[in-house]
Amino acid sequence: MIRKMRQEDRDAVLQIWLEGNRSAHPFVPDAYWLSSMPSVREQLLQAEVYVEEEGSQIRGFVGMVGTYLAGIFVDGRHRSQGIGARLLEYVKERVPAFSLQVYQKNRRAVAFYQREGLEIAAQGTDPETGEAEYTMRWASGQNER
Repeated sequence: MIRKMRQEDRDAVLQIWLEGNRSAHPFVPDAYWLSSMPSVREQLLQAEVYVEEEGSQIRGFVGMVGTYLAGIFVDGRHRSQGIGARLLEYVKERVPAFSLQVYQKNRRAVAFYQREGLEIAAQGTDPETGEAEYTMRWASGQNER
Protein backbone atom coordinates (compact mmCIF):
# COMPACT_ATOMS: atom_id res chain seq x y z
CA MET A 1 0.00 0.00 0.00
CA ILE A 2 1.22 3.49 -0.83
CA ARG A 3 0.19 6.34 1.45
CA LYS A 4 1.28 9.81 2.50
CA MET A 5 4.14 9.83 5.02
CA ARG A 6 3.20 10.61 8.61
CA GLN A 7 5.52 12.35 11.07
CA GLU A 8 6.03 9.10 12.97
CA ASP A 9 7.40 7.51 9.76
CA ARG A 10 10.25 10.00 9.52
CA ASP A 11 12.94 7.98 11.34
CA ALA A 12 12.27 4.85 9.26
CA VAL A 13 12.26 6.89 6.05
CA LEU A 14 15.50 8.64 7.04
CA GLN A 15 17.18 5.29 7.71
CA ILE A 16 16.11 3.97 4.28
CA TRP A 17 17.44 7.22 2.74
CA LEU A 18 20.83 6.84 4.46
CA GLU A 19 21.30 3.16 3.64
CA GLY A 20 20.07 3.68 0.08
CA ASN A 21 22.56 6.47 -0.53
CA ARG A 22 25.41 4.52 1.02
CA SER A 23 24.77 1.47 -1.15
CA ALA A 24 23.96 3.28 -4.41
CA HIS A 25 26.71 5.88 -4.15
CA PRO A 26 29.92 4.29 -2.83
CA PHE A 27 31.82 6.97 -4.76
CA VAL A 28 30.47 9.68 -2.38
CA PRO A 29 32.16 9.80 1.04
CA ASP A 30 30.00 8.46 3.87
CA ALA A 31 30.64 11.67 5.82
CA TYR A 32 28.64 13.59 3.20
CA TRP A 33 25.52 11.50 3.80
CA LEU A 34 25.90 11.62 7.58
CA SER A 35 26.36 15.40 7.58
CA SER A 36 23.28 15.77 5.35
CA MET A 37 20.98 13.83 7.67
CA PRO A 38 19.81 16.75 9.87
CA SER A 39 18.74 18.86 6.89
CA VAL A 40 17.13 15.88 5.11
CA ARG A 41 15.24 15.11 8.32
CA GLU A 42 13.70 18.60 8.20
CA GLN A 43 13.16 18.53 4.41
CA LEU A 44 11.13 15.33 4.72
CA LEU A 45 8.43 17.30 6.50
CA GLN A 46 8.42 20.00 3.82
CA ALA A 47 8.33 17.65 0.82
CA GLU A 48 5.42 15.56 -0.40
CA VAL A 49 6.54 12.08 0.65
CA TYR A 50 4.71 8.83 -0.01
CA VAL A 51 5.69 5.55 1.60
CA GLU A 52 5.13 2.01 0.43
CA GLU A 53 4.37 -0.31 3.29
CA GLU A 54 3.34 -3.86 3.93
CA GLY A 55 1.69 -4.39 7.28
CA SER A 56 3.37 -1.73 9.38
CA GLN A 57 6.79 -2.01 7.70
CA ILE A 58 7.88 0.83 5.43
CA ARG A 59 9.66 -0.74 2.47
CA GLY A 60 10.34 2.37 0.38
CA PHE A 61 9.40 5.96 -0.30
CA VAL A 62 9.31 8.67 -2.93
CA GLY A 63 9.74 12.39 -2.27
CA MET A 64 8.45 15.23 -4.43
CA VAL A 65 9.09 18.96 -4.15
CA GLY A 66 6.70 20.52 -6.63
CA THR A 67 7.59 18.94 -9.98
CA TYR A 68 11.02 17.79 -8.80
CA LEU A 69 11.38 14.14 -7.84
CA ALA A 70 13.81 14.39 -4.91
CA GLY A 71 14.31 10.63 -4.72
CA ILE A 72 12.99 7.11 -4.70
CA PHE A 73 14.48 4.84 -2.08
CA VAL A 74 13.72 1.19 -1.35
CA ASP A 75 14.90 -0.70 1.72
CA GLY A 76 17.76 -2.99 0.66
CA ARG A 77 15.89 -6.06 1.89
CA HIS A 78 13.05 -5.32 -0.53
CA ARG A 79 14.82 -4.24 -3.74
CA SER A 80 14.02 -5.85 -7.09
CA GLN A 81 10.42 -6.51 -6.05
CA GLY A 82 8.81 -3.74 -8.11
CA ILE A 83 8.47 -1.28 -5.22
CA GLY A 84 10.44 1.48 -6.94
CA ALA A 85 8.39 1.07 -10.12
CA ARG A 86 5.14 1.24 -8.14
CA LEU A 87 6.27 4.40 -6.35
CA LEU A 88 7.27 5.99 -9.66
CA GLU A 89 3.93 5.03 -11.23
CA TYR A 90 2.17 6.60 -8.24
CA VAL A 91 3.94 9.89 -8.97
CA LYS A 92 3.20 9.66 -12.71
CA GLU A 93 -0.52 9.31 -11.95
CA ARG A 94 -0.46 12.55 -9.93
CA VAL A 95 2.08 14.80 -11.65
CA PRO A 96 1.87 15.48 -15.42
CA ALA A 97 5.61 16.18 -15.73
CA PHE A 98 8.64 16.09 -13.45
CA SER A 99 12.42 16.07 -13.41
CA LEU A 100 15.12 14.60 -11.21
CA GLN A 101 18.89 14.47 -10.84
CA VAL A 102 20.78 11.18 -10.74
CA TYR A 103 24.51 10.54 -10.52
CA GLN A 104 25.90 9.22 -13.79
CA LYS A 105 27.88 6.58 -11.87
CA ASN A 106 24.61 5.22 -10.45
CA ARG A 107 24.07 3.17 -13.59
CA ARG A 108 21.41 0.98 -12.00
CA ALA A 109 19.23 4.03 -11.23
CA VAL A 110 19.83 5.57 -14.67
CA ALA A 111 18.79 2.30 -16.34
CA PHE A 112 15.71 2.05 -14.08
CA TYR A 113 14.55 5.56 -14.94
CA GLN A 114 15.14 5.03 -18.67
CA ARG A 115 13.23 1.74 -18.54
CA GLU A 116 10.38 3.64 -16.86
CA GLY A 117 10.20 6.20 -19.66
CA LEU A 118 12.36 9.07 -18.41
CA GLU A 119 14.77 10.78 -20.78
CA ILE A 120 18.16 12.34 -20.13
CA ALA A 121 17.63 16.07 -20.65
CA ALA A 122 20.97 17.50 -19.51
CA GLN A 123 24.33 16.68 -17.97
CA GLY A 124 25.96 18.58 -15.17
CA THR A 125 27.91 18.35 -11.95
CA ASP A 126 26.54 18.19 -8.43
CA PRO A 127 28.11 21.25 -6.78
CA GLU A 128 28.13 19.59 -3.35
CA THR A 129 29.91 16.35 -4.29
CA GLY A 130 31.63 17.26 -7.58
CA GLU A 131 30.08 14.16 -9.17
CA ALA A 132 28.74 14.13 -12.73
CA GLU A 133 24.96 13.87 -12.89
CA TYR A 134 22.10 13.72 -15.34
CA THR A 135 18.91 15.72 -15.25
CA MET A 136 16.18 13.35 -16.35
CA ARG A 137 12.62 14.30 -17.29
CA TRP A 138 9.28 12.65 -17.72
CA ALA A 139 6.05 14.06 -19.15
CA SER A 140 2.71 12.37 -19.57
CA GLY A 141 2.51 10.80 -23.03
CA GLN A 142 6.28 10.80 -23.51
CA ASN A 143 7.79 7.39 -24.28
CA GLU A 144 5.39 5.38 -22.16
CA ARG A 145 6.49 1.80 -21.76
